[in-house]
Amino acid sequence: MGMGNPIERNIKVEFMSREPVEEQEIEIVERKGLGHPDSLCDGIAEAVSVALCKEYKRKCGVILHHNTDKVQLAAGRSNPRYGGGEVISPIYILLGGRATRVFEGEEIAVDVIATRAAKDYLRVVRNLDVDSHVIVDSKLGRGSSDLLEVFTGNNMKSAQTEMPMANDTSFGVGHAPLSECESIALNVEGRVMDEYRNKEKAIGEDMKVMALRVGDKITLTVGDALVSKYVDDYEHYEGAKRRLKDFISGVAESYTTRDVNTLVNMADTPESVYITVTGTSAEMGDDGGAGRGNRCNGLITPNRPMSMEGTPGKNPVNHTGKIYNLLANKIANDVVENVDGIREVHIKILSEIGRRIDDPKAATAQIIPKSDVNLEVMEKKVLRITDEWLSNIAEITEMVIRGELRTF
Repeated sequence: MGMGNPIERNIKVEFMSREPVEEQEIEIVERKGLGHPDSLCDGIAEAVSVALCKEYKRKCGVILHHNTDKVQLAAGRSNPRYGGGEVISPIYILLGGRATRVFEGEEIAVDVIATRAAKDYLRVVRNLDVDSHVIVDSKLGRGSSDLLEVFTGNNMKSAQTEMPMANDTSFGVGHAPLSECESIALNVEGRVMDEYRNKEKAIGEDMKVMALRVGDKITLTVGDALVSKYVDDYEHYEGAKRRLKDFISGVAESYTTRDVNTLVNMADTPESVYITVTGTSAEMGDDGGAGRGNRCNGLITPNRPMSMEGTPGKNPVNHTGKIYNLLANKIANDVVENVDGIREVHIKILSEIGRRIDDPKAATAQIIPKSDVNLEVMEKKVLRITDEWLSNIAEITEMVIRGELRTF
């Protein structure tokens, strides 16, 4: 079947009568920030995959089979102190997963590309000396031959002009719109990294935001690994912490009229404070692994349906564990933006191994509608948006390679 032919897709729209998250009594939302050891592994996994995609395209004309989503970080040891400190033992990062190493008899420098991509990515942690504070070890295996077959079909060159076949039976989940708590958790960390970090050198990249809403009271508990060389003493530390708290509260208040109480580095005592040499706890005792942190909307949301499938590092051509999570989020946001009367929508898409990725085993939209809306009209619009995105699913692959989609 050529790509032009219309497919009768298995899409269902279901109307739900449960309480939207915003009206539930208790809501918990977490974000593991840029320099959190789990997020570092996610970032590396994705950077390695994107680098391999680009090299495969350059050398072979097509993206070859790979999944680089098994990154492990074993923490180093350090000795931070006011005004200075040093890393004593480096962070060890293991690049696991699979990658095709030979194309038409020619070897591809998979390990060199992967190691370089990982080190380049780690420069997001400004005070980490990638050459001396980190060891990167590439142990990427070869692709599994039966999955290579699913990936390429029999003819390598025509393989990626055809619609790819799913290389796994897995599902993706997305929801929209974000609740106030979700918006706060996501944007507090985002704006500290984008804006505030440039004003205050002591801010470390390892920041974790936990938001709890009980009724109309929101508590934000934030941990941030301050950088020791920019902190003179305890008094200076307390001042930096207070300024960070004020900035965070300001960001939070732009997303809600509810009461917000912000707490920063709650385990501190005058004898023991949260300072690090590099700005990440990975330098001393905090290990990490890819796929253990944020979902691809940037959040961990126990009040919502979620997929356990880690998005970063999976190949963007036919690994539905990646593609369907990104797609579900795109569809959910598109639906909320373009269809009136929706309070909340959850999208779930399931693939079947060996079946075309634009023809999922099941795609469902579960909607909590506002009262007095025409459900029939709503259903038609949601079906059309979902169907259009599935027809243009290859666009997700391109967006991933261009680095346009968040994966964690």
